[in-house]
Amino acid sequence: MTEPQGKKILLAEDDRFLAKTLVNELTRDGLEVIHVHNGEQALGAIKSSKIDLVVLDLMMPQKNGFEFLIEKKLDKTITDIPVIVLSNLDQDTDREKALSLGAKAYLVKAHNSLQEIVSQVLEHVAATSK
Repeated sequence: MTEPQGKKILLAEDDRFLAKTLVNELTRDGLEVIHVHNGEQALGAIKSSKIDLVVLDLMMPQKNGFEFLIEKKLDKTITDIPVIVLSNLDQDTDREKALSLGAKAYLVKAHNSLQEIVSQVLEHVAATSK
């Protein structure tokens, strides 16, 4: 697997405890992590920083993850940046909608351990290096 050094992750997550834990784990694995609390901040960050991968919660204030995906898909300057959805939403319709809007993976928080989430992020970051 390609080393993640120098790769920048945007974490859009309003759960402060989960976000802090993920930031700590991903940083320990050599990634630079920008953490934002809502979809509006996520759009600003993805447009102003060179982001290699987005980890996106769907249920956030100000602009939810679906709205973020729609706006990202319409902006040619950021449309190719891969997104992993990390959500509590476990309905097939939510999964299908997120994937149809360009998400590369859909992880349900309750079904994945912290290590599984980190592993998925590292795997997708490595894929962006190829």
